[in-house]
Amino acid sequence: MKSPFDLKFVFVVGKGGVGKTAVSGALALAAAAQGKRVLLAMCNAKDRLSYMLETGPIGPHIQTLLPRLEAVNMEPAAALEEYGMLVLRVRALYKVVFENRFVSAFLHGTPGIDAWAMLGKAQYHAREKDHEGRDRYDLVIVDAPATGHGLDLLRVPRVILDVAPPGLLRREAEHANELFQDPERTGVLLVTLPEEMPSTETVELHAAVRNELNLPVCGLVVNQTLQTLFSGSEREALRDVRSRLPAESPLAPLVALSHARAEREQLQADCIARLASHVPARQVQLPLMLEGDFRRRQLEVLGERLAEGFRPQ
Repeated sequence: MKSPFDLKFVFVVGKGGVGKTAVSGALALAAAAQGKRVLLAMCNAKDRLSYMLETGPIGPHIQTLLPRLEAVNMEPAAALEEYGMLVLRVRALYKVVFENRFVSAFLHGTPGIDAWAMLGKAQYHAREKDHEGRDRYDLVIVDAPATGHGLDLLRVPRVILDVAPPGLLRREAEHANELFQDPERTGVLLVTLPEEMPSTETVELHAAVRNELNLPVCGLVVNQTLQTLFSGSEREALRDVRSRLPAESPLAPLVALSHARAEREQLQADCIARLASHVPARQVQLPLMLEGDFRRRQLEVLGERLAEGFRPQ
């Protein structure tokens, strides 16, 4: 199984609030630091990434953020127009095809067309060549919507294949479907937290990605993990002391806090073990960073952890 750094196209998916955007940004920074030309594509998202990267706002058209790193926040209407122009090449032809009222009515009646506008554009750039015939990008990273919408996004090529007649739209969906199912070029990177609900949803998400969509999974990132402070025997000792310590004891608050931390560490260990048993992919754990302001330096630290964790064994 290839690591995310060795692929052409990576979907970053997970439950809302697990840190997908931070992981996407960290992966992009680390890949660019390795000399790769990277495009980071967000899907009509609230732009928090530009603040973390300390750059200008990321808009609906591709822009350079840092050396070897470009980004776009894809909006369906702008993505459809740009994608149509990329495929058709000639603006007059674009107007004939995409602005024809019958074609427009068909497109807007096609399930998932807004998602396809964004996904089609992203996968086009993964196959795009520059004027010298080289790949324009070495890696395209898609910061996908939260789990349910993320799965809908990944289903879009199959939906298009089911409903679109032979022609341009269907051919593009076939190209995308072929790309997305190729483990040598594409991978789904799952992101979760070491907590019960996110880890349960991640197990279900992995099953849907592999069994329903037949897409390759290139890794699992467990974000915001706590450093282990207490061993199993120390945890048991804390339970015993807490049960016997008088409530009025001056040590009671300290023991209670220590016990709560030890229990949280146990829950974290249980979740990580469950993920390992149900998600057969390389697992990389990122630390909980207690920072008042999460900026580029913090993303660089996480990127270094990702690069180390996905280094070939």
